[in-house]
Amino acid sequence: MNRLAGVTSPYLLQHADNPVDWWPWEPEAFEEARRRNVPVLLSVGYSACHWCHVMAHESFEDELTAAYMNEHFVNIKVDREERPDVDAVYMEAVQAATGQGGWPMTVFLTADAEPFYFGTYFPPEPRHGMPSFMQVLEGVRAAWVGRPEEVAEVAQKIVRDLAGRQLDYGKAGTPGPEELAQALLGLTREYDAVRGGFGGAPKFPPSMALEFLLRHHARTGSEGALQMAADTCEAMARGGIYDQLGGGFARYSVDREWVVPHFEKMLYDNALLCRVYAHLWRSTGSELARRVALETADFMVRELRTAQGGFASALDADSEDPLTGEHVEGAYYAWTPAQLREVLGEDDGALAAGYFGVTEEGTFEHGTSVLQLPQDGPAVDAERIAGIRARLLAARAERPAPGRDDKIVAAWNGLAVAALAECGAYFERPDLVERATEAADLLVRVHFDAAAGRAPRLSRTSKDGQVGANAGVLEDYGDVAEGFLALASVTGEGVWLEFAGFLLDLVLDRFTAEDGSLYDTAHDAEKLIRRPQDPTDTAAPSGWTAAAGALLSYAAHTGSEAHRTAAERALGVVQALGPRVPRFIGHGLSVAEALLDGPREVAVVGHPEDPARAALHRAALLGTAPGAVVAVGLPQPADDGEGEFPLLAERTLVRDLPTAYVCRHFVCARPTTDPVELAEQLGAVRP
Repeated sequence: MNRLAGVTSPYLLQHADNPVDWWPWEPEAFEEARRRNVPVLLSVGYSACHWCHVMAHESFEDELTAAYMNEHFVNIKVDREERPDVDAVYMEAVQAATGQGGWPMTVFLTADAEPFYFGTYFPPEPRHGMPSFMQVLEGVRAAWVGRPEEVAEVAQKIVRDLAGRQLDYGKAGTPGPEELAQALLGLTREYDAVRGGFGGAPKFPPSMALEFLLRHHARTGSEGALQMAADTCEAMARGGIYDQLGGGFARYSVDREWVVPHFEKMLYDNALLCRVYAHLWRSTGSELARRVALETADFMVRELRTAQGGFASALDADSEDPLTGEHVEGAYYAWTPAQLREVLGEDDGALAAGYFGVTEEGTFEHGTSVLQLPQDGPAVDAERIAGIRARLLAARAERPAPGRDDKIVAAWNGLAVAALAECGAYFERPDLVERATEAADLLVRVHFDAAAGRAPRLSRTSKDGQVGANAGVLEDYGDVAEGFLALASVTGEGVWLEFAGFLLDLVLDRFTAEDGSLYDTAHDAEKLIRRPQDPTDTAAPSGWTAAAGALLSYAAHTGSEAHRTAAERALGVVQALGPRVPRFIGHGLSVAEALLDGPREVAVVGHPEDPARAALHRAALLGTAPGAVVAVGLPQPADDGEGEFPLLAERTLVRDLPTAYVCRHFVCARPTTDPVELAEQLGAVRP
């Protein structure tokens, strides 16, 4: 066992038995490099990363390679999901130097943590124009020993160049209708009208861009925006990227047609897509959107929920092939016609092959196929297909399952809380609201530390109920606050609004620059070679725009001018980037849509047991007005003072009936007791 034996990260623990003498990211590792006068080899990956596993098997488990690494380097292994700040800093350097990035990420550093050579995956032998990993190690060592001045000069130049990339978007104004229209035009130009989605292969589910399109349609009535969102959602739901048996989405499709996925399933993808499909149903009534939203929610609860009530980070792409005993990608999910017949019999096996697009040639590897729902599939009895799916799912459960990364990441659990709370409310599934509440409770109990004598903070991760050592980054604060705000609107429990306020006050105090821009790490976080600051979306919303959205919603709930101003200043980055790179700032564009619409503030008052209040509350939650916030509770006469929800202050019953109040831009509509009228007040605004 090496120095990783005592850590909590499942990814690092996968390397605890390597012959490589791995160190975790800690000051002692760099002190050791300085003492020995050797470079640091930094290897960054994550548990569900297929090529991380490949490189580990080929190189890090090899005795000769490990011996060379141990003799000539101090080797540090980092889980990018636990330390997104470390990952972001060095990934920026890798992308600047090579024009591309990805994981595993391999970076060579000085003892001052300054990078001087970069790469991603390196094979054990030279191939496809790539040097072998051993050639890289030998080359780096030769440069370190033979040209130390050159290495130091390169490292210092890279650090200077990174420092020069500081963002200056704090002085930009808030985005207006023109910038959002330009963003829509930019997405239209990149849209794949045949297959849905944007760009070519590999094709990622564009969750944040889809949310922007739905909100843009709600605000402007743009049918083109709605069509792009609906068609993309249908293409993904019919493709192999969606698990046709168990629900849930894989990370991305290796092709443009959504046929063959990269099979790992990530919590953040599924939380974001669950919410997108729920919002698509809210906008269109699509039965497919409803089914996929619920199946994805059920997948998260069934396969990712931990004993403590939170949600695990991911399921691996690889699993054991029962025939060969090897760990291969997709073994759990792919089928042959013969396997279908073995489980279902001749007639149902043939039907399933046609229905799910399973061919003798195969759509994946070795004659296997990933299940899809082809547009031209046979028309069949829904009850018969439900039985086939249940039998195939039961048979699949007998296969060796993919590994699960049980680490709880605060940000991603915040996304799951929001998705499950809304799905539970929309589709009248109180069990999903309960699961959302339990995950939120875990985040408060385990991840939030407000101990006396030290500044309060949110921790990034936990595992088995034990909090990790790493401080939360901006996305943790923004996404958890967003989850709490969604839960407050659904449950009417004001404590979640209060917890969101705690987190957002910390954002204002510890993550915000004087010009209103936001940093990914707190002012008092560990000092790296550069303080990370990235407003663009990656697989999940950037911390910058996630925080902006939560700040805006909280301001709408409370009337706080400080939080509203902070949100508006943070959205300057959307004015700058939205028209230029809309695919990479979709969440910021969604928040900007809410800002332009108000967002609307909805107060519903009445007695909890009155079904008329429940009808108004449901109508409020199903309103499509972008970013509308909802408060529900007892009526509050003027002399009662402020309760848990400031929006409920001085809200009384009309004609002794449950009543809804809708306000925006300091103007309120007529109070209503009619859910239909309320729905009209919360529908799309037309120019």
